[in-house]
Parts: sequence; structure tokens; C-alpha cells
Amino acid sequence: MKKIILAIAGFFIIQNSFAQIDYMQNELKLNIGNTIAIASVEVGYERFLDFNQSIDAEILINDRMNYHSEKNSRQFNTTSFKLGYNFYFGTESSGSEFFANPFAKIRTGEFTEVVQVEEEDVRRVTDMGAFIIGIGGGYKWNFNDSFVLGPYANIGRNFSNEVKDRFSAVEFNAGFSVGYRF
Repeated sequence: MKKIILAIAGFFIIQNSFAQIDYMQNELKLNIGNTIAIASVEVGYERFLDFNQSIDAEILINDRMNYHSEKNSRQFNTTSFKLGYNFYFGTESSGSEFFANPFAKIRTGEFTEVVQVEEEDVRRVTDMGAFIIGIGGGYKWNFNDSFVLGPYANIGRNFSNEVKDRFSAVEFNAGFSVGYRF
């Protein structure tokens, strides 16, 4: 009998604690800007810890280094995994606000290009594997506490000598995100 009473009491306590949450706790998003511009698919998920902070996880397929093109037999075959923390600067009632996003990212894959060496085409492959830390920011418009969109940009530092020798140690990424909160 005690177990049943404790289970019922626990159920009502948990239900009451969730009923007091007056903000959406999850967000699915897509960087539609980069999908259209450079055929990079960037899909993310945010889990809100409070109305002004969240944990952010993203997967970036065909993650291009600083928007380098794939012309002239150059090809990126990369995937990145990003984990970040978002802090929103607005008030609880605004729904639309600026945010900051410190993050860590791991990239895997390679970059392939055909170069001329002594009048002969040679295929050169660069290992794009890197650990990257950085910070970003942006603005989100929240419509009816469900549909979210807005621009963002971030800058990061990669710690791969091979990537740094071929490209740069500093990486830039931007986009326009479209999301849904639930």
C-alpha cells in the first residue's frame, strides 16, 4: 500500500513540475542558407535548460572550410559534429532575441583536388580531421512560440596541422536557420 501511495505522490509531483514550465523545451533546426548556397546540410537540435539557455548539438554534412568552392576537380567529403551552449539575452516574454554560442566541433573526412605536377594531373588528398573550438552568435525570431528563424555566424580555431597547412587555422561559418520548437 505504501508503494502505491508513494508512486501516486511521485507521479503528481513530476506532473506538477512539468506543468510549471512555460517555454518550449526542444528545437529542431536546419541551416537553410548553406543548404541552398553550397549544398551543405546542417541539421541541429537544441534542448532548453531554461528560457534563456540551451545545449545545442548539430551535424554538418559536406562541411566546407571557409566556403571554399568545389570547382576545378576539388571535392569536400567531410562531416562535422558540433556541441555548443546557447545563451539568449532576451527576456522570458520576448521570444525573439540575440544569442551567444561557445562550441566545440569535431570534423572527419577529406578534401580531394587534382593539381598539375610537371604537366601531369596528380590527385592530392588532405585529411580534414580536426578538433575545433569557437564562438558564435546570432538572432532568432520566434513566432507563436513554435516557428523560429534567424541569421547567425561563428568563428573557430582548428587544431590540425594538415588542415592549417592547406587552408587556415581560423574557420568561419554563417547561415540562416529555420527551426521548430516543441
